[in-house]
Amino acid sequence: MAYLGNRTVNLVNLHYALHTLAMSLGGVFFAVYLLQAGLSVAAVLCAMALILFGRFLMRPLVLPIGKRIGLRGVLITGSLFSALQYLLLAQVHGVGPMLVVTLIVSSVGETLYWTSYHAYFALMGDAEHRGHQVSAREAVARAVEITGPVLGGWLLTTHGPIWAFGLAAVAQALAALPLLGTPKVEVPPAAPGVFAAARLGVALFASDGWIASGFYWVWQITLFQGLGRSFTAYGGAMALAATAGAVLGLALGRHIDAGHGRRAVWVAFIALTVTLFARAGATTPALALAANAMGALVTCLHTPTLMTAVYNLSKASPCTLRFHMATEGGFDLGCGLGCFTAAGLLTLGVPLNQTLLISLAGAVATLLMLRGYYARQPAIA
Repeated sequence: MAYLGNRTVNLVNLHYALHTLAMSLGGVFFAVYLLQAGLSVAAVLCAMALILFGRFLMRPLVLPIGKRIGLRGVLITGSLFSALQYLLLAQVHGVGPMLVVTLIVSSVGETLYWTSYHAYFALMGDAEHRGHQVSAREAVARAVEITGPVLGGWLLTTHGPIWAFGLAAVAQALAALPLLGTPKVEVPPAAPGVFAAARLGVALFASDGWIASGFYWVWQITLFQGLGRSFTAYGGAMALAATAGAVLGLALGRHIDAGHGRRAVWVAFIALTVTLFARAGATTPALALAANAMGALVTCLHTPTLMTAVYNLSKASPCTLRFHMATEGGFDLGCGLGCFTAAGLLTLGVPLNQTLLISLAGAVATLLMLRGYYARQPAIA
């Protein structure tokens, strides 16, 4: 069974489920909590951009660490380090030293985590079943996200940030446990040609980062404000979206592996475009809830098409860790520049919900690149 046939991938997906629980308890509230803590909308977007640029600057440090402790070791370290950001976030009360420390720690933890996670998943997965395995991961993540945001919103409202973000930190630390049952992977001392092999992956992640700046960060703030800045309502909206997307991605992964990658790219692009315009036009709470739920469908459609291509390129490269150092750097620049652009548009008077339309440029670029990739891959085109 392609979805569950790889034991290592299953353990990595279990890890990812716990990581997603931490994200749904704490990470999904990161930006809106800063807003509630006294930062302006533009300042929150700039804070997100600073985390991303910090990740970009720190990323070269991943390679010597990986050579010393191995790829799995970097992933475990990143998972544990990421837990610290939630404990620090609970102490932020406006612009000040604690905010700076939180942004730095978040940059370090996410740099270690995401670079090694994507590299490890790419290496341990199977190219011929990649769509199945990515879709299974995303389906599990959506299922976890049904309960996490509701609990996180309730804890923030009734018990405060210490309880909500503290529980997120515990879940993030526990996420390291399944990785202890997975193989160790050494990082090769040299990998000639790896960065040339990563050029398409870098471009894809840069455009995906630009999409995320509007589709993810700007929209989170827009939704939160549209729901009266209520943590419980916001958490409920995220849970509703996760419910809508819990099983949708499984069919698309099978569709890609069956040789319909180019068709899947078009379906994902259309869904993303329609959702962006729906979010830009969501002027009531009911419309905002519907537009947010549509985002779950986009995630289930977009992620398998994008990551099937990137993971297969990565596994075929001379070194998956170096490959994803490059691609994650592309994401950092794309998303960071997108967040700064959105903040700039806000200062010029552009309405918040309309700034998220900047994501359309990234959507078009991703469409063109993925269509070209799948056209060159007859087995999955």
